[in-house]
Amino acid sequence: MDPWITIASTSIPGSDTELTLWQRDNDFAIRVAGVPGDLMNSRRHHSEEALAELACTRLSTVENARILVGGLGMGFTLAAALETVPGSAEVIVAELLPAVVEWNRGLLGQCAGRPVEDGRTRVHLGDVADLLKHRAGQFDAILLDVDNGPEAMTYSDNEWLYSPGGLKTIYEKLRPEGIVAIWSARADQLFARRLEKTGFDVQLRTVRARPGKGSRHTIFVAQKPRLSTSR
Repeated sequence: MDPWITIASTSIPGSDTELTLWQRDNDFAIRVAGVPGDLMNSRRHHSEEALAELACTRLSTVENARILVGGLGMGFTLAAALETVPGSAEVIVAELLPAVVEWNRGLLGQCAGRPVEDGRTRVHLGDVADLLKHRAGQFDAILLDVDNGPEAMTYSDNEWLYSPGGLKTIYEKLRPEGIVAIWSARADQLFARRLEKTGFDVQLRTVRARPGKGSRHTIFVAQKPRLSTSR
């Protein structure tokens, strides 16, 4: 088996940390410098796909659905969302790092079927938090695969997304019965209670990195009630 080789890298804003793209034959990995293991791997993406499916399945027959995906990564969440929603949908993917978008438009894009090239996809280059704060209109689903979940491991500004203020903004940006689904490396009951205090009905789902095996990840599925009960 051939060794892993680094084929690209980019700096994470506001830090001295680098994100690196690795390749071995037809496999790819994204890693954070100084952090053991892979941040993302093209052979382990079941939980990223489940993130989209848990939030978007109910939208399969909803015309003109609007979905926001926070974090492009390797494109698996975006691809799963596009697979689920109808042709009239608009899926906005917010990615902080321009290099990650270029990787997905290049060699890396083959992993998830090049979802950034789908006609329903709109790419927003920038922080998903800024988009949530300033973009008008509401969404039927918001999918957040940003950092490692509520821990905000690689980019400290991501902490706002998981704060009471950030969750209130997300709540307000969802249409009635809209869902926010949040990927996390681990379960966090304190964060689940924070979602509930915001007004969401919350479920925690455990999903494996691969179907039936691999690391266990947590997806917070938080639905806004039909009638607003924000507290």
